[in-house]
Amino acid sequence: MAKGDKKRKEKWLQKRHSFSRKTGTKGKPYQRVLIVCEGEKTEPDYFRQFRVTSAEIKIVGTGYNTMALVREALRLKKEAGDNDEPYDQVWCVFDRDSFPAPDVDNAWHTARKKKLRTALSNEAFELWFLLHFDYMIAAHTRYQYQEMLSVRMGRQYKKNDPEMYHELLSRQQIAIENAKKLIGQYDPRKPATDNPCTEVHELVMELNNQR
Repeated sequence: MAKGDKKRKEKWLQKRHSFSRKTGTKGKPYQRVLIVCEGEKTEPDYFRQFRVTSAEIKIVGTGYNTMALVREALRLKKEAGDNDEPYDQVWCVFDRDSFPAPDVDNAWHTARKKKLRTALSNEAFELWFLLHFDYMIAAHTRYQYQEMLSVRMGRQYKKNDPEMYHELLSRQQIAIENAKKLIGQYDPRKPATDNPCTEVHELVMELNNQR
C-alpha cells in the first residue's frame, strides 16, 4: 500500500471510530433524520416547529420537484454515508400539483425502492392543514385549499406562515385520524391519481415519536 493511501485509510479509520451517537433524554441513541422538501418555506417552516429531543433532524427546502427531489435526497443520503454520518431515515416531502402523472408515480416508486420515506400530498401540502378541520373526500385545487383554509381559520391564509404549526397544534390528532382514514381508501396506491390524499401524517407521527 502506498504511503499516501495508508495515511488516508488511517485518517478514515480514526474518524469512523471516533463517531458516536448522542443519546436523548431517555438514554436511547439519537436517530439522524433528513427531511428533503420540495417547498423552500412552507414545509420546512412547519416541520422546524416540532420539538424533538431524541433525534437529530435536518430539514432542507430544495425547490426541486418529483424525480429531481428524489435524486437530491439520494445525493444527500450518500454524502452523509460517505462522511460516516449516515441517516437512519430520509424523507421526501412533495406535492402532486399539476406535474405529469408518470413523473409523480416514478418519483414515488423510485423513492420507496431506494428505501426513502415519502410524504406526498395530492394535490398540495395545504390538504394536511385542511384535515385539521374536516374530513375531505372531494378533490380540490391547491388554490381552493387556500380559500377553504381562510374560511376555517377566520383570517386570510398565506403560504409560508410560520405560525401554522402552533395555530393548528390542538387539532393535530384530528388531522392524523382524518389522513389515515383518507389514505385507507386507496388500495392499491396510485399516487398520481389518489386525490385527495396525503402521507404527511406519517412524518408527523414519526417526529412526535422522537419527542
